[in-house]
Amino acid sequence: MITEEDLAQQFNVIIEHTHPRVWKLLRQCYVKVINPHPHLTRVNCIRHAKYIGIYCPDRLMSAVVEQKNLIREVAEYLGLVEVVCLNANNLMRDPRSNLKQTYPHLWLDLLWIVTQEQ
Repeated sequence: MITEEDLAQQFNVIIEHTHPRVWKLLRQCYVKVINPHPHLTRVNCIRHAKYIGIYCPDRLMSAVVEQKNLIREVAEYLGLVEVVCLNANNLMRDPRSNLKQTYPHLWLDLLWIVTQEQ
């Protein structure tokens, strides 16, 4: 079975080799394949519910959104249903977020990308 991490890596490789300009943007972001209902896929209720989540710092958000159609084409090629761009800076500043406690590795990765300079 192909895991979400494998799909994200394949997505990144395809973007890197076929669209280098877009790759310059995405390598500064955190790309994750998200399965919103993992318990439903185990019983084969929803087979293609996975989508790409791109966590972008503020400074890159508009540039990534401009390339969303191209990114969506690559995602669909891999069998993913949608591309969602999320503002990493807003997630890190949200006082109600439990991201740090629930997903500490993701929180550290997001902290890394929002503190990097161009």
